[in-house]
Amino acid sequence: MEKKDIDWGNLGFGYIKTDYRYVSNFKDGKWDDGEITTDDKVVLNECAGVLQYAQTVFEGLKAYTTEDGRIVTFRPDLNAERINQSAARLEIPTLPEGKFIDAVEKTVKANAAYVPPYGSGATLYVRPYIFGSNPVIGVKPADEYQFRVLVTPVGPYFKGGAKPIVIKVSDFDRAAPHGTGDIKAGLNYAMSLHAIVTAHAEGFAENMYLDSATRTKVEETGGANFLFVTKDGKVVTPKSKSILPSITRRSLIYVAKEYLGLEAEEREITLEEVADMAECGLCGTAAVISPVGKINDHGKEICFPSGMEEMGPVTKKLYDTLTGIQMGRIEAPEGWVHEIKI
Repeated sequence: MEKKDIDWGNLGFGYIKTDYRYVSNFKDGKWDDGEITTDDKVVLNECAGVLQYAQTVFEGLKAYTTEDGRIVTFRPDLNAERINQSAARLEIPTLPEGKFIDAVEKTVKANAAYVPPYGSGATLYVRPYIFGSNPVIGVKPADEYQFRVLVTPVGPYFKGGAKPIVIKVSDFDRAAPHGTGDIKAGLNYAMSLHAIVTAHAEGFAENMYLDSATRTKVEETGGANFLFVTKDGKVVTPKSKSILPSITRRSLIYVAKEYLGLEAEEREITLEEVADMAECGLCGTAAVISPVGKINDHGKEICFPSGMEEMGPVTKKLYDTLTGIQMGRIEAPEGWVHEIKI
């Protein structure tokens, strides 16, 4: 198979139209079989449920070329599980077992020429999503839905390596205690946009959101979970019912324990104790881990011993091990790497 004529080493992290995408429709109480299409346009009624009441959920994962030339995805079963959890919360019909992974496989396979070669630093980003498609004027769930999967080749999230970033403690709340913070819904990201634009205007890369009930405990950023390393080398991540269950974060906790022999736990973390941490990072699909060098809490600076020049030593080991697993350089736990046979 001949790859597309793309300058893989200079790709940014943005959308590039590919040749094929997957589409399946829910109507009369059931999902159809779905199909691969070349049509990248979505045609909707002006009163479609997604446009009126933001009834949409999505996922994000990547397809990689491994060192031995295979095309793989990373733990897509967890994405399948999470999109159904998100859908159920928004009264969107869940996908039948196997449909999500089948759709991802078909879309990646159809666009195999766009999967970047091993060593280029680039990957194929996969975006599955579901939305209410029929007209809805009263406040209620839609009756019809569309499930789509698009892919686009992307470069590394950080060009030239991941330099530590500076973030701020936000005055905005990301999610209510019994709200939708733990699902991957478009509405969660829409409400974070003003906060992130404000942070950028003030010179910060991201926001640290605190729990909305007490504003004392660390939750997450607009699109990533936090990961900390204590001064005695323990990996800890925030525990909350209103943060997204990040697949990357869960994988890093496993890697810390089983590959690196570190103590690791998920627990409540107060803002007060963050100043005593040795390292801090943001973890998610796009960058795997973004190191944080400094947090600004309303003028008071929290500076981590790992500094502003490079990832802290434990964070770097976690990053290198997980990316090594994803790229096939390190043996993966059973079921983590899903091959797509071309």
